[in-house]
Amino acid sequence: MLRGALAAMPLLVSVLAGQPTAGVPAALGAMLAGINDRPGSRRASVARLGLPALAGSAGLLLGTLIAAAVDGGRSVVVLPVAFGLLGLVAGAVSSTGPVASACGTQVLVAVVIGAGMPLPEPGPLRALLFLAGAGWLLLLRLVLPSPGRLGGGPYRFDGERESVAAVYEAVAALLRATGGPHARAGRTALSAALDHAQDALAGPRLRRYASSAAERRLHAQYAAAFPLAEAATALAWAGIPLPERIAEGPRRLAAAVRTGAACGQLPAPARTDAGLRALDDALLWAAAAFDRPAWTPPGRPAGSSWASVPGGVWSAAGREYGLRVAVCCSASTVVAQWLHHDHWYWLPATTVFLVKPDLGPLASRVACRAVGTVAGAVAFGLVSMLVSGPMSLVATVALCGALLPVATRHFAAQTAVVTVLVLSLVLLGGEPPASWGRVVESLLACATVLLVGHLPLPGRQGHTVRAALDTAVGAAHRYLGHVLDTPEDHTGRGALRRDAYRSLAAARRAIDLSAAELAPVARHSAGSEGVAGAVERLIDTTTACAVQLVRPASGLPSSHADLLTAHLSELDRAMAVPAR
Repeated sequence: MLRGALAAMPLLVSVLAGQPTAGVPAALGAMLAGINDRPGSRRASVARLGLPALAGSAGLLLGTLIAAAVDGGRSVVVLPVAFGLLGLVAGAVSSTGPVASACGTQVLVAVVIGAGMPLPEPGPLRALLFLAGAGWLLLLRLVLPSPGRLGGGPYRFDGERESVAAVYEAVAALLRATGGPHARAGRTALSAALDHAQDALAGPRLRRYASSAAERRLHAQYAAAFPLAEAATALAWAGIPLPERIAEGPRRLAAAVRTGAACGQLPAPARTDAGLRALDDALLWAAAAFDRPAWTPPGRPAGSSWASVPGGVWSAAGREYGLRVAVCCSASTVVAQWLHHDHWYWLPATTVFLVKPDLGPLASRVACRAVGTVAGAVAFGLVSMLVSGPMSLVATVALCGALLPVATRHFAAQTAVVTVLVLSLVLLGGEPPASWGRVVESLLACATVLLVGHLPLPGRQGHTVRAALDTAVGAAHRYLGHVLDTPEDHTGRGALRRDAYRSLAAARRAIDLSAAELAPVARHSAGSEGVAGAVERLIDTTTACAVQLVRPASGLPSSHADLLTAHLSELDRAMAVPAR
C-alpha cells in the first residue's frame, strides 16, 4: 500500500511543474505495474513488473504510430483489423505463462490507449514516461524494506527467506496430517509452497558479489527441503499416523530460515521403515546444510526447473485464446468507432482486461466488472462534488494506488478502484468528465466479452485444459521412468518430481476454472477431473517408490509395483474417455 501511494510521485512532480498531461502516461504505467505487484521476492518482481512494463511502453508507442497513420485514430476498418491481429498474437503469447499473460495484456491495452487518448506529448515521450512510471514502482519494490521483518540478513532477501521457511512449515503440516483426512490437502499445500519458493528464488541476482554468501545460504536451505518433502509425501501416501514430535524438526528449520539463527538440535524419528529412514536422512542433510551454507545435500539440486509450458505460443490452446482475444478486440473497436465518441478507446481496452481467464470464470468477472464500474463511477462523482483542482486529483490517484493492493483480492473491488483512478487521469489529461460514459462503455464491453466468450469456435474446444493435462501426464511418465530406470540419480529425480507436481497443479487450476464457467464452456472439460486424479495418484505412488529405491539393492516391493500397474491402467482408462 505504501508503494502504491508513492507511485503517484511522478504525477505529482508533473502537476507541480505545470505539465499535468506528462504525468498521465507515467501514472498509467505505475497503475498497471501496481496490478502486477504481488507478494513475493524482490528478484522475482524484476521480471513480473519489468517485462510487462517494457511491453506496455512498446505498445504505447505503436498505438501512437497507428493513430497517426489513420487520421488521428478514427477508422472503422483499419483499427479493428490492426487490433484484431495484435490481439491474436498477444492472446497466443498470453497462454504460455503468468508473466507472458501480463505482457500480452499490457501491450494490447497500451496500444489502444496510445491510439485513442488525446495527449499533446509525442509517441516516444509517452512511451518513456510510461516506462518511467512503472520503473519508479519497481524501484520502490526493490529499495523499500519489508515491514515487520524478522531476524537478520539482507532485507532484500525477505521474500526469499519467507518462501523457503513456508516450505518447511508445509512439510511439518503434512507430517502432522499424515494418516488423517487432511493429508491430501497438506500434500497440495506443500507442492504450492515449493512452487512459490521456486519462483521467489528465480530471476536475476541482486548485488551479485556482495550477496553471494546469502545467495548460497538460501539455495542450500531450499535444496535441503527437497528430500524432506519427498519423505513427507511418501509417509503421507502410506497413511500411518505419526507422533507429533516428528513435525518439530521441520518447524525448527522454518524458524531458523526466518531468523537466521542456528536450527539447534532436531528430534530424530525412529528408523523403522523406508519413509522414516528417508525422513531421518533428510533431517541430517538439512542440519548439515544449515550449519555449512556453501554445502548442499549430496545429489540434491540447489534449484529446480520450471514446469513445462502447456504447449507453445501457437499450440491449440494458444490459438483458441488468441482467437477469442482478437474477435473481442475487433468487435469492440468496431462498436466504439461506430459510436464515434471522445473516449472510444475505453471499450476495446476494457474488453482486453475482461477476456483474460486469469481473473476467474467469464460470467463472474463480467458481473464483477459491471458492479465495480458503477461503484467506482458513483464514488468518483461524490469525490468530484467535495473537492476540485489538480492537487485533489493527484491525491485521489495516490489513494487509489494505496488501495489497489488490497482491491486486487476481488475483481469487483479492483475494478472500482481502477475506475476512480482512470477517471481522475482523464481529467488531468484535459478531457471532459465522463463518469457515466465509463459505465456505458464497461457495460458494452461486458456484453461483447460475454457473447464472444461463449461463441462456438471451429473444431474442438477446451484446448487449455487438455494441453495442461497432457503436460501433467507427460511429466508424470518422465518422473516414473526416471525413478525406475535410474533410482540413484537424486538430482534428476528432484527436478522431475517438481515438474510433475507443478504441472499437476497447473492442470487442476485450469480444470477448476473451466468447471466454474457457464455450461457451454464447462462441458468441454467434462471428465478431466478423473484424469487429474489418476495423475495425482500415480505421482504420489512414484514418490513412495523413489523412497523405497533409495537403496536399489533392496528392490521395489511387490505391493508398490502392483499399485503402479493399477494406477497406470487407471490413467489409460481416464485418458481414453472422449471429451465432449
